[in-house]
Amino acid sequence: MLRIAPSILAADAARLGEQLAEAERAGVDWFHLDVMDGAFVPNLTFGPATVAACRRVSSATLDVHLMVRDPAAWIDPFADAGADLLTVHAEVDPHLHRTLTRIRERGLRAGLAVNPLTPLAIVREALPWLDLILIMSVNPGFGGQSWIEGSEDRLRAVRGWRDAHRPEALIEVDGGVNRSTAGRAAAAGADVLVAGTAVFGGEGSIAENLEALRDAALHGARQD
Repeated sequence: MLRIAPSILAADAARLGEQLAEAERAGVDWFHLDVMDGAFVPNLTFGPATVAACRRVSSATLDVHLMVRDPAAWIDPFADAGADLLTVHAEVDPHLHRTLTRIRERGLRAGLAVNPLTPLAIVREALPWLDLILIMSVNPGFGGQSWIEGSEDRLRAVRGWRDAHRPEALIEVDGGVNRSTAGRAAAAGADVLVAGTAVFGGEGSIAENLEALRDAALHGARQD
């Protein structure tokens, strides 16, 4: 089932609970939470307290994306805060097996993210420990960026490995997802589309923006 996972990075922080509720009424059952430490990426966002606040007002899956230099140190704090899924970046962790194993020992689903020019071979090696593969279609750090051409090829490559060796894992894409690119992402193999500006800052209401994204994604998937 194709999912849209709104990124709360683009939400109005003063109305976060209200906007989460509005998105859930429109059918959202995942939220994407971008955690940035100002070291791995040139931006600083939020920590476990925000995840805990979202958990108090939402029963949706909280998909926490750790864009931090030392992800292993944050497994327990985010697990305790109520995260359901924890994704770490291949580029920063020399002990990925240990980190992914620890995430799953805490009862969370484990994800691995790769930046646009990170070789995909690491995904293939890590597949037995993955519940989610996150393909970055922008350079991480800021919302509102444009889709990097060639991201579809990376999605197709990962889909082939996933389908053959770990069909239960989901493929997620993050960056530049909007009405123009959602169909391309879905056709290339994405199961989860992360969208921030296109949901919370689009032309219509949150519900209207979500409907437009779903229509674009499903149309693209049918063309595959």
